[in-house]
Amino acid sequence: MPKELNRSELLEIANTTQEKANCSKCEFLACVGWETVPGSFDLNCLKPIGTLRIEGAPEFWEEDHPEGTNLWSENAPISIQFHPYNRSDVYECKECGSKYLRYTEYGGYYIDERIRALNPKLIS
Repeated sequence: MPKELNRSELLEIANTTQEKANCSKCEFLACVGWETVPGSFDLNCLKPIGTLRIEGAPEFWEEDHPEGTNLWSENAPISIQFHPYNRSDVYECKECGSKYLRYTEYGGYYIDERIRALNPKLIS
């Protein structure tokens, strides 16, 4: 099980992310907001470094959008106590060190792997 991360640990991790410069593994991932992981993307180039999920915590499905954002918005806050962040894991590109959030959306008829770049300016 990955290490459970609190807000300050997440912020510290996010602040270690450098500009992505021509990374052959993840350069085509824009994901400034949540997006579906492209089918051609090799998830093995990412390594898990922690989780925002808290073992045994009750399910909480509310989202945090204080300025009219939505799940897909580029400027949506990263509020770790709210969905989908409370169901997310933190990953790092093995090649360039870029950090990402990932979670799996389980719909009625589908499973959707989603990814978002970890931007320290959006952590609330």
